[in-house]
Amino acid sequence: MNSSIIRQKFLEFFESKGHEVVASAPIVVKDDPTLMFTNAGMNQFKDYFLGTKPSPYKRVVDTQKCLRVSGKHNDLEEVGHDTYHHTMFEMLGNWSFGDYFKKEAIEWAWELLTEVYSLPVDRMYVSVFGGDESDGLKRDDEALGHWQKIVDEERIIFGSRKDNFWEMGETGPCGPCSEIHIDLRSEEEIKKVPGKDLVNMDHPQVVEIWNLVFMEFNRKESGQLEKLPSQHIDTGMGLERLSMAIQARESNYDTDVFTPLMELVCKLAGISYGKDEKKDIAVRVISDHIRAVCFAIADGQLPANTGAGYVIRRILRRAVRYGFTFLFLTEPFFHKLVPILSKQFKDVFPELSKQEEFVTRVILEEEISFLHTLENGLKRIDQVVLDLAKKNEKVIPGHTAFELYDTFGFPFDLTSLIARERGFSVDMDGFQTEMAKQKSRSKTDAAKETGDWQILIEDIDPEFIGYENLSSEAQVARYRKITQKGKDLFQVVLDKTPFYAESGGQVGDTGFLEKDGKKYQVIDTQKEHDLIIHLMPELPSDLTGTFDAVVDREKRGNTMNNHSATHLMHAALREVLGEHVEQRGSLVNHKILRFDFSHFSKLTDKEIKKVEEIVNSRIRQNIPLSEQRNIPIDKALEMGAMALFGEKYGENVRVIMFDKDFSVELCGGTHVPTTGRIGTFKIINESSISSGVRRIEAVTADEAEKVFQSSYNTVHELSGLLKTKDVLQSVKGLVETKSQLEKEIDRLRLKEAGSVKDELLKRIINRNGENLLIQKIKLPDAGSLKKLTFDLKNQVDHLYLVLAADIEGKPQISVAFSDDIVEKGLDAGKLIRELASEIKGGGGGQPFFATAGGKDINGLDKVVRKAKKLLELDD
Repeated sequence: MNSSIIRQKFLEFFESKGHEVVASAPIVVKDDPTLMFTNAGMNQFKDYFLGTKPSPYKRVVDTQKCLRVSGKHNDLEEVGHDTYHHTMFEMLGNWSFGDYFKKEAIEWAWELLTEVYSLPVDRMYVSVFGGDESDGLKRDDEALGHWQKIVDEERIIFGSRKDNFWEMGETGPCGPCSEIHIDLRSEEEIKKVPGKDLVNMDHPQVVEIWNLVFMEFNRKESGQLEKLPSQHIDTGMGLERLSMAIQARESNYDTDVFTPLMELVCKLAGISYGKDEKKDIAVRVISDHIRAVCFAIADGQLPANTGAGYVIRRILRRAVRYGFTFLFLTEPFFHKLVPILSKQFKDVFPELSKQEEFVTRVILEEEISFLHTLENGLKRIDQVVLDLAKKNEKVIPGHTAFELYDTFGFPFDLTSLIARERGFSVDMDGFQTEMAKQKSRSKTDAAKETGDWQILIEDIDPEFIGYENLSSEAQVARYRKITQKGKDLFQVVLDKTPFYAESGGQVGDTGFLEKDGKKYQVIDTQKEHDLIIHLMPELPSDLTGTFDAVVDREKRGNTMNNHSATHLMHAALREVLGEHVEQRGSLVNHKILRFDFSHFSKLTDKEIKKVEEIVNSRIRQNIPLSEQRNIPIDKALEMGAMALFGEKYGENVRVIMFDKDFSVELCGGTHVPTTGRIGTFKIINESSISSGVRRIEAVTADEAEKVFQSSYNTVHELSGLLKTKDVLQSVKGLVETKSQLEKEIDRLRLKEAGSVKDELLKRIINRNGENLLIQKIKLPDAGSLKKLTFDLKNQVDHLYLVLAADIEGKPQISVAFSDDIVEKGLDAGKLIRELASEIKGGGGGQPFFATAGGKDINGLDKVVRKAKKLLELDD
């Protein structure tokens, strides 16, 4: 039974039990400040468990893309080294929201495993929560009673809070759980050690395959447990492990989930799997990591230097590094795995196949960049080793190893390997000290203490009324204190609010709450799941009664201008550049709009001008906003509305339309009633942010007028300086004159360099048929030095050349050898590193030619002396 059939049978089984099949949420989390990635199947249902949002279905089944690399579920460093940890994995799950509970969850799980999947009963064990005194929790006798009706007593194990009480994190929904484990060892091994003794002992073939969580508590910030409003079921079964069990394999990587990827990796590396443990680990790392990287990019998270983007870049670079180090894949290879993965998941996660070209190009560019970084890191190690050798030292300091890790992506083991090859060792303790400092800094930067919610009004569904209103009466429903970077703030939820919470690229509203003539500032509005949270530096002493909630009207108006203009620009870009243009990110505030989109080349001035013309034309047409709320998503898509990859849409959506034949998008943001309100639109910058993704920044209304006025003022001032009304023609004349003068300067420099060359030719020393030239010179620029070096190399045979040049007060060195000199074993690149230390600099190059720059101009005489000494020449 292949993995596709296993997945399908799971969904069909629970569909037959009255469950609604729902789509996976994106792997990248956008509305939960406590998470970067979906790390469990329950993430998208968290509001249902907490009771802050009603579920449209009582029973749900799905397969969820999950990623575990940080926080409580940090599995990254284990991935590849064992056979059952992964970064990205599929979590099969069935859910009950206040409907069935332990009895049905247990009975159905056993029915599916034994009757549908035909897994052997005598190989499985189940665990039950044994209670915990610190939490005042008794043994889960209810679950035990149900299991005793199904399995023999000797197959039931009692677990501690660590193993049998599931918690999403430090706070949040939680509850006791029952795990189902399976023993996949041979009969011979089972006779030696019973499987029961190996449950939860990290044995690679005695593994948990299903966790049935009985969600009935909420863990508060204080650590106390409180009962949830209703009892729920949350189960999770990893498809990869389940496939291993059903397909009778010894490893997840031996299943059809991974084998197509692993076969291609082996083919690219020219190896056979199973012959070398280090190479096998590399193959597993690469085959695992491509899944995490591809689905994160497909869901809208590009590799970056911060946040979730940094995690994806780290995973990608780890895979490339393993290929580089252990499989000797020194050219880009990782992107070549995308088509296999795309085909494999086409029917279950189609977002990847729809963006296959885009994802491939992003990964390719990341590979090229990182391979270049690795090359620079190797050069850095060479320099470190050379410097240490001069001091007769043999240990690379820990802070240097950390620099290689932090700047060049070299983990400690890679630095150690390279060091050993050169006869050096690395200070591990020093490295770990630097790592600890970094982690401490990160924890300090990210530190955020969040108190428990203080509930003032029970059982309310907070209402957003800000599409029509910028002020309203409201009551405080709940609040809590948070401390971030040593600063106390308050999060407040109102029963209804005109404040728009940051989402979809649009920033949150600011404004104030007013009561009894006193105003309390709202400095931001955020969304946590479906709660609209108002961030306030000060809280009223009396939170009862009614407040006036007032949004900053001017900021909201300008933000609406920019958001609506973003829609117009998106449509214009598709009209000018093509239908491949899709949104990859956005920022909309009261000052500027920023729009990231898929496109593989820089926009020309003509294309930018055309986009501006289209947008401004639509603004002048004063097109009225057509807004439709709560319409079925299928109907919205039939209308031509664009759905964004990486967004999780409900069954009913909001459609924003400016002319049904021009701009139709799914959007929850705030917009102008007519496009004429935008005033005018101007693009101020266009750039690349990653492979295949361009970024446009633009302004509207007052900010656009400022741009136009600034440009006019500049032209007006230039007109006065140049004493002409035809500024453009005058500037063109100045540019042409400048170009002619530069050519004349170049001619004079060449003439000067020619004179230097003639003088140098007279200073050549012939020794045993070799022509030696080691001189200090003065030249006007670095280009002249390079040209002079090659002119001499081409003119003089058997040449050994070292030039120590003063370039307008900056020291530079040039070394060149004739081919016959190189054949004797001399290397200009090695010599340049020796000489560069005299000018407090560094450099490199090839055996026949190398250059270096430095900081100490006074070291040039030392360069000449050292070069002569190496050749045993007298000064």
